[in-house]
Amino acid sequence: MAPVTARSAGAGIGTVIFFSLAVAYFFCDRRSNSSKNNKKKKKKKKKKSKNGIIDAIGNTPLIRINSLSDATGCEILGKCEFLNPGGSVKDRVAVQIIEEALESGQLRPGGIVTEGSAGSTAISIATVAPAYGCKCHVVIPDDAAIEKSQIIEALGATVERVRPVSITHKDHFVNIARRRASEANEFALKHKKSQPNGTDAQQINGYKSDEDNHNSLFPNDCQGGFFADQFENLANLRAHYEGTGPEIWEQTEGKLDAFVAAAGTGGTVAGVSKFLQEKNPNIKCYLIDPPGSGLFNKVTRGVMYTKEEAEGRRLKNPFDTITEGIGINRVTRNFAEAKLVGAFRGFL
Repeated sequence: MAPVTARSAGAGIGTVIFFSLAVAYFFCDRRSNSSKNNKKKKKKKKKKSKNGIIDAIGNTPLIRINSLSDATGCEILGKCEFLNPGGSVKDRVAVQIIEEALESGQLRPGGIVTEGSAGSTAISIATVAPAYGCKCHVVIPDDAAIEKSQIIEALGATVERVRPVSITHKDHFVNIARRRASEANEFALKHKKSQPNGTDAQQINGYKSDEDNHNSLFPNDCQGGFFADQFENLANLRAHYEGTGPEIWEQTEGKLDAFVAAAGTGGTVAGVSKFLQEKNPNIKCYLIDPPGSGLFNKVTRGVMYTKEEAEGRRLKNPFDTITEGIGINRVTRNFAEAKLVGAFRGFL
């Protein structure tokens, strides 16, 4: 979840917007008379239907979290990203990554989008890839919730579960996903299918493939592969800089005091904070980071460090944080763009 803050009318007390990735809150509309409610209902009936699943992504509502707002005297609002078709904010990222890849020629219809993910981005790519005529192959650590793998497979994607190891290990789930994209290109070339425009069959996104042969993973009509690379691909950030940030600004009429978000890849907190800071430098943007992640110390002390890495406790292959899919122990290209004034340690 991630919060945003808007100024309250009158008392000058800040309003906090809570950016909800997966938790549902109920919204109580406190309008003063029934006629306004009736007009609102009529307007809703006139809205056009969505044109396919892609058109249903984004424009999620803000809700007032009554319990927290009443307890703090602030207006605390939540952005309901769980209402996206894939159930999370990552739907926006999946669309941005795939559309940019198709436009650049790194991906073509019939190609396979590969990704290493703890679950949410994988679900989103599996949800939207078919809308672009593409397939999806996901590499996921086997300590992630099994339900995530089941959802991804139910959406028609293939899932490869692997042991969790350090990002520096060649068999980290992200590194395997990178290799699978290259292997899909090699497979397509061997079967005399057209490869992605301008992409060498021996490498994808600048990374060379190894000699492994995984032909069984790819259908005979495979049109090559593309590694989504959500951690380092700045399309992630752009999805929020061009979409989520402007939505929050418009929905609050620019009356923001602060924005708070957690980070995994860092795309949400970076894209939204960057946009809001450009609109109003007085808006304060914060990170909330779970135990096991090093980003809190990176933001507050300038050093990427967690107590789990103290002498005598560090593992050869460090495992994930206590909150699945949130927190990280390295600075990604996306997170490096975040405009933050501070951080909090907390649970999500």
